[in-house]
Amino acid sequence: MLEFLQEQLLIFGRIITILPLLLLMTLFMGKRAIGELPIFDFLIIVILGAIVGADIADPSIHHLPTAIAIVTVAIFQRLIARWKIANRKVGRLLTFEPTIVIQDGKFIDKHMKKERYSMDNILQMLREKDVFDINEVETAIIEPNGALSVLKKPEKNTVTREDMNIQKPTSTLALPVIMEGTVYRDVLAEFQLDEAWLRQQLANHGVHELHKVFFASINKQKEVHFSLKDENSVAIPMLRH
Repeated sequence: MLEFLQEQLLIFGRIITILPLLLLMTLFMGKRAIGELPIFDFLIIVILGAIVGADIADPSIHHLPTAIAIVTVAIFQRLIARWKIANRKVGRLLTFEPTIVIQDGKFIDKHMKKERYSMDNILQMLREKDVFDINEVETAIIEPNGALSVLKKPEKNTVTREDMNIQKPTSTLALPVIMEGTVYRDVLAEFQLDEAWLRQQLANHGVHELHKVFFASINKQKEVHFSLKDENSVAIPMLRH
């Protein structure tokens, strides 16, 4: 019993000493390590977690080497961060490239597959940016840290008080009616429409086969906007990082 209590006190003491050290090392590594978490910084966090977890869980591990390992990892991260800033090639090797997943209001499905982002992922991230209609998007980019950056089309940007002394929201709600070739008939029924009407709308734009449609949505004005699979009708800008 006494030995058990001693182990618990030892673990408690390690937690009390490790937390301030981790805080100091995190501040030393800088905001970037916790604010953006690019791939290298993510690995650093994983390594630190493994070191600290082993030290706390196993009282037989000597405490001082753990503290030295934490400081060493923090210094290593700081040196690599400086090297990445000084050398662009190193920076590009240690981070993901930004990837365009929407251009001119159309999904770029090959880029989504490459980054392993589903349509649902992108739609949710758009909603978090207060974008409920893909047709409002000029460009959407998956950043190296996994976040979505959105540039709205100029005519879809909100007019501000600085522009006209009014606040004019322009975002509208568009509901999916086709996702990867599957027609959502229940959504069409809400608009008192059917699949034949949808096929006609697509045919008016030269699309005669539903299985070629990657995504299509309809808004309150009964306007249909769609993206084709392997979309090649838009020019995709080259991004460098």
